Amino acid sequence: MRMYNPAHPGEVLREQIGTMSVTRFAAHLGVSRVTLSRLLNGNAGISAPMALKLSEALGTSPELWLNMQTQFDLWNASREKRKKVSRLRLAA
Repeated sequence: MRMYNPAHPGEVLREQIGTMSVTRFAAHLGVSRVTLSRLLNGNAGISAPMALKLSEALGTSPELWLNMQTQFDLWNASREKRKKVSRLRLAA
């Protein structure tokens, strides 16, 4: 079951790091400040490598971060206007 209007994982991450500066957390992760800032502001998604870094840094699973991203992406895709695809009937 899909979540209704799930938060971008960057919002959740922002809550996790609390008052730590973006610069400090980016350095800890080994990414640029710009990369982390884009993620925290919802302008970039979580990749598999980033999910691994976050899981190691925060004691979570990489699947947690990737699942949050997937839920966010699916929700947004389902809200976009698109042509429906009819069900494919396969011959047995």
